[in-house]
Amino acid sequence: MTMGEFWRRHVSPYWKSLVVLLVPILLLPFPLIYHTDAARCGYVIVIMAVYWMTEALPLAITALIPVFAFPLLGVISTGDICIVYMKETNMMFLGGLTVAIAVEHCNLHRRIALRVILLLGQSPRRLMAGFMLTTMFLSMWISNTATTAMMVPIVDAILVELYAGQSDEDETDKEFMDLSVYPPHQSQMELAPSVQKRDPSECKNGNLEQVSVKKVDMTSKDADNTGLTTLPPNESCRALRDMCFLATAYSANLGGTGSLTGTGPNLVIKGVLASSYSEPTGLNFLSWMLFNVPGMLICVVLAWLWLQLYFSGMLCGQRKKMIQNPSEERQKAVKQLILAKYRELGLITFQEVVVLTLFIILVLLWLFRAPEFIPGWAKWFEDAFGVEVDDATPAMFIVFLLFALPANLNFWCFSKPDEPKRVDNNSCLTWKVVQEKIPWGVVLLLGGGFAMAEGAKVSGLSQWMGESLKGLNGLHSVYIVMIVTFSTAMLTEVASNTATASILLPVLNELALNIQVNPIYLMLPATICCSYAFMLPVATPPNAIVFGAANMKTTQMMYAGIVMNIICIIVINVMINTLGVYMFDLNTMPSWTNSTTLL
Repeated sequence: MTMGEFWRRHVSPYWKSLVVLLVPILLLPFPLIYHTDAARCGYVIVIMAVYWMTEALPLAITALIPVFAFPLLGVISTGDICIVYMKETNMMFLGGLTVAIAVEHCNLHRRIALRVILLLGQSPRRLMAGFMLTTMFLSMWISNTATTAMMVPIVDAILVELYAGQSDEDETDKEFMDLSVYPPHQSQMELAPSVQKRDPSECKNGNLEQVSVKKVDMTSKDADNTGLTTLPPNESCRALRDMCFLATAYSANLGGTGSLTGTGPNLVIKGVLASSYSEPTGLNFLSWMLFNVPGMLICVVLAWLWLQLYFSGMLCGQRKKMIQNPSEERQKAVKQLILAKYRELGLITFQEVVVLTLFIILVLLWLFRAPEFIPGWAKWFEDAFGVEVDDATPAMFIVFLLFALPANLNFWCFSKPDEPKRVDNNSCLTWKVVQEKIPWGVVLLLGGGFAMAEGAKVSGLSQWMGESLKGLNGLHSVYIVMIVTFSTAMLTEVASNTATASILLPVLNELALNIQVNPIYLMLPATICCSYAFMLPVATPPNAIVFGAANMKTTQMMYAGIVMNIICIIVINVMINTLGVYMFDLNTMPSWTNSTTLL
């Protein structure tokens, strides 16, 4: 028996169990030799880091390790560590995600997507821009996985209509002519209802519950479960399909950086700063969007340009026909398809109006709670009652209204004439829907990250790590940020983005204090880079979805993704050293760094 055969038969099936058992044993000498709280806390954190990167255990289960490990090793008491798992940041995440679920539940996100694509035009370039802008905007508010899952069948059906009838033989002059490829009674949109998802151990970034399902319906409830359409009939069409699918995945990942609730790492930096400093740091919902939305838009535009350059063949001295405009007949056919799918949604319902109104109100409440350049509405309550109102309060208030307000009123002008009367559960959102769609694993993952940070702070590990990195003080802070952003972008390709942020941000916070640099200068770009996972199918669920849908090669995703990584790293470095310096006064050490919370 060869070594390779022995490994496949006797070791490979049990490698996860071996990692779970061997890692604590191999690392055991460190807490035994160094009898300090910091060493014992570091022992737990390193074990969690290995488990998170290898996914020997589910991410959420690994996040629960501090509940038993920290008390048993004398780092922090059980009561103190359990409280950390449901901090204000986690409640804000739950509230924002519940509102996003309401948007999905009433199909409002699909209405928005089809309308934007319809308005932007039907040429390949404009269609791709429409796909990217729609996905980017939706991903700012709802999960990148859900956004991609909804967009993939829409993209696929539109491209089918665009390249229907094109073949290798007639590629030179006859393009997009045959409309009879699909039966007239079957909508092309319904040919692409589902995508085979990866196991949670394969999709490392994003919402855990979304990738744990083997097959997810990604179109309307009447979609046919026949799978995605077959590959396009020629190389140019296949390239166009891959280009648009990658554009969708990139936009979903980039869109999460645009708002504070867009993705897990954004909430991690909010939680770390809130637990480390008692005074406002200047990083709130409004300042986050003012800084990150411009960078997000720049990255999306550059992604649009890069993908066209990469798939056009110009890099190899060729030019493929796919980037040329199709005939007017084909563009009209695409427009008719989008119009038909939009009209299937019917008139806007009372439920959609209520959800959209509450969503807008919530965003406004977040933006103007404490904008700092003017007194926010939270200041009124602080002056009146002496209590601090944070972002979780308006989030939960809007959630309450979603359950309290009715989903339809029979006398309301937006109601459909044939809509049946609803007696039970006549509310905009039901608990059954929330229970099924809330990513409880991500909630635990965020809590585990906060628990790690709390243990590191209480044990003195964060301070020790910050002092040990004082050697970087000789480097200019600009180079330090470049190193941090590049390392983070590479790490998030193989580890969960939230786990990556949970491990790195407390260390960067202490490093910044020790080298006398504004903590936001290091932590903010690192947080954004946690979402820059473009290279591998397993790096994030959007990548996995489009990889399976387009049946593309891994090398193709890697070649396009590594350049996209470099582009985005350059953009965030330029943004933090220009707009970031202006907004957060990053050239000076802020006074709020002296307001560290009591241990």
